[in-house]
Amino acid sequence: MSIFLTVDTLVEKAITAELIGKEDEIYVRNRILALLKLAAYKEEEVGSHDDSPIPDLLETLTAYAVDHDIIEDVFDEKEMFSARVMDVLVARPSVINSTFAAHYQENPQQATDYFYQLSQDSHYIQTKRISQNISYQVVTEYGELDITINLSKPEKDPKQIALEKSMPKKDQTYPQCLLCVENEGYEGRIGHPARANHRMIGLNLAGEPWMLQYSPYVYYNEHCIVLSETHRPMEIGRSGFERLLHFVHQFPHYFAGSNADLPIVGGSILSHDHYQGGHYEFAMERAEVEYTFSMNRHPEVEAGIVKWPMSVVRLKSGSMEALLYAAEEVLTSWKGYSDPRAEVLAFTGDTPHNTITPIARMREGKYEMDLVLRNNRTDEEHPMGIFHPHEDVHHIKKENIGLIEVMGLAVLPARLKEELGQVEKALLGENHDVADYHLPWVKELQNRYQCVSPEHVSGIVKEELGKKFSRVLEDAGVFKRDERGQQAFKRLVEGF
Repeated sequence: MSIFLTVDTLVEKAITAELIGKEDEIYVRNRILALLKLAAYKEEEVGSHDDSPIPDLLETLTAYAVDHDIIEDVFDEKEMFSARVMDVLVARPSVINSTFAAHYQENPQQATDYFYQLSQDSHYIQTKRISQNISYQVVTEYGELDITINLSKPEKDPKQIALEKSMPKKDQTYPQCLLCVENEGYEGRIGHPARANHRMIGLNLAGEPWMLQYSPYVYYNEHCIVLSETHRPMEIGRSGFERLLHFVHQFPHYFAGSNADLPIVGGSILSHDHYQGGHYEFAMERAEVEYTFSMNRHPEVEAGIVKWPMSVVRLKSGSMEALLYAAEEVLTSWKGYSDPRAEVLAFTGDTPHNTITPIARMREGKYEMDLVLRNNRTDEEHPMGIFHPHEDVHHIKKENIGLIEVMGLAVLPARLKEELGQVEKALLGENHDVADYHLPWVKELQNRYQCVSPEHVSGIVKEELGKKFSRVLEDAGVFKRDERGQQAFKRLVEGF
């Protein structure tokens, strides 16, 4: 297939996806030819056609650029070239924001449908790579937990790693982080992802300017990121609760939540105030309240403890203001709360340990907020965190338990794809190369499953992996699910 046919097909698909209009065809073609260092154009014969999707067409153009020494054969160089091509096909932020606003006037979901589709068609959301992820659900005592083995982020080759190390530090200060608004349209560089085709939607949340975008590697349906225009550290407090509620008020079909704001229990980026949201119902949302209590100072608010492996207080009210005051009281009380009988200490010296992972949503016309209690204390037995996945589950998950995991979706490392295959071989009695850190688990499974058939081995390993993730969440729970832990939890909430 000639390079000209590839360009023509990409332009046709962009018109079909309504990224550009028919009137843009010649202009866009010429801009792409310029990126390919082609000064002339040869029209293909009538009847020529290519059914390749946009990601495959981009790969073909990028391979051409490498073969003709337009770019180097380095991952970040190829990503920047691909984004540069798509930027030609995507409208400027002012146009996209105007179109989004017009859709919003009709219906908020219509607006997000438009922007989500645009983010996929523009190749900002990496649909082809995301399709490689292994995803399924496992039934547990807490409902159906989501399991995802993340294969969408390609591993860096040695040349890429060497180039990143050689980059001068002075060239790595703009944008300040991956969530800054300055990423919109940013060319990218070695060690910082290409964002030429990146677009954001401006929002007003409780009187502050914020931005809406989607995650390039979505872990669930319409996985969005809501970020402050100002580069400032994350902080859990009343103002953050208010912004979360304002967001779900504006987009009632979405949830919105925040990572906690302390190390160990926080997310991967604590330096930039942001939330995550989307159009997805997690297992935690489906979980029922198993113990109700009254908040004396907030009679308009329904309150209860959720049946969940982590410690969750659920608040619900038709009044945003009433819910805000109640959530603020829970946070304030929890930040200063200690219960040595439950191993909960609010401070070590002046160092705080207690914080909250909040999640907001609209349900049946009311505002609802789940407040997940977190504590980041460590000790000699658990140096990575007392309320963190314990060592015996590190072979599955040892990273921080952030917002997504809290709600019931395990984002597990790519290494597990191959490693779980070896576990299956071991259960079948075949020759295997099981990693040492999986051997205790394998022995446990072999004792419980004496005779495993090839037809059932994959299902058994998936189910047992789900149980492991359930244990991960139980480890991260501050008040344990036993009688002693639940009594301690009730002592806390009875003080509200």
